[in-house]
Amino acid sequence: MDKATAIRTKELAEFNAEEKDMLGSISALKSAVTVLSKHHGGALLQSTQLQLQTTLQHELSKHGALLKGVLTKSQRKFVTSFAQAPEDYFDAEPTFKQSYAPQSGEIFGILKQMKETFETNLAQSQKDELANQQAFEDLKAAKEVEIEAAQEQIATKTQELATTDEKLAQSKQDIEDTRNSLSADEQFLMNLKEKCQMTDQEWEARQKDRQIEIQAVSKALAILSSDDAHDLFSKTFNPSLLEKENSQHKGMRLAAWKLLSAVARKTHNPKLSALATHVRLDAFKKSDQGHR
Repeated sequence: MDKATAIRTKELAEFNAEEKDMLGSISALKSAVTVLSKHHGGALLQSTQLQLQTTLQHELSKHGALLKGVLTKSQRKFVTSFAQAPEDYFDAEPTFKQSYAPQSGEIFGILKQMKETFETNLAQSQKDELANQQAFEDLKAAKEVEIEAAQEQIATKTQELATTDEKLAQSKQDIEDTRNSLSADEQFLMNLKEKCQMTDQEWEARQKDRQIEIQAVSKALAILSSDDAHDLFSKTFNPSLLEKENSQHKGMRLAAWKLLSAVARKTHNPKLSALATHVRLDAFKKSDQGHR
């Protein structure tokens, strides 16, 4: 838009200068044609001749390129000669030079042709200026639409950027939170594995304790079962052997008590300790009953 405006401003300035110059040239030529159209012979005033000379010299110098395609070579030569010495063509009495020069009416026709050429050129320049101005207005309107669309897009992109930045900040926070959570989970997993390892070790230790307890109880049961069988055997045979059997019975139960007590202390099992105590008390109880 700025570039097009600069070009349009330059073109308009050039057109205005050209139009002003062309209007001046047309006005001067129109005056010259008017003067010549009223001349019917005789000498022109010196001031009028000077005016014609100045006008032709200016137009030939200023618009030579334009007139080159309009005037023939002979016409340009004649106009140049006339511009240098117009008095030779408008003396009161014909001179030798004038007798061989074109008639004064020829200069009138050439000046009129020059004026019409300048008028045509001016009209075309004005037409081109209108076209250039319209083209600029169309370009300006199109660029304003593009600028408005671009501004709307900028606003949209700015909002999208703000939203994206907000999402990015939130995502970064989510990543940080996730990393912290992952670190905590990894720490928890490490502690859990350690705890599970300790639990496995404790379970294995308890399994060993249970095996020891089971073996102890099995042995105690074997002892006690053997005691019951011996008791049944003593009751079946000679009563005189009852005291001996009671002594053996007490020894077997004490052995079972020691075994159960030792295992209870090693495994820290209160139930097994209570069972050992019960076996010991039962041994003394049966011993007392045997003595009675």
